Amino acid sequence: MSEPTPSPLNARQKKAAEIAANPSGYKVCEGCESIVGTGVVLCPNCHSFRFDGEAQRVIEQARLLGSRDQTSVTMGDMS
Repeated sequence: MSEPTPSPLNARQKKAAEIAANPSGYKVCEGCESIVGTGVVLCPNCHSFRFDGEAQRVIEQARLLGSRDQTSVTMGDMS
């Protein structure tokens, strides 16, 4: 018997936990509140260049985004 496919929300919760465990590797876009890697210069979603890299902010945003369904359109949705 195969394992059930994880729901999108469970996948988001898993990614959020990964981000919260290593907040120094991420930052929050101040334009659209997406979480991106620290090496990003422009947000791939809204093209903002302002970010908040404070660990507590990243953790809080990861927990928020991991607790709800995706509401934003990402580059991956466009292909």
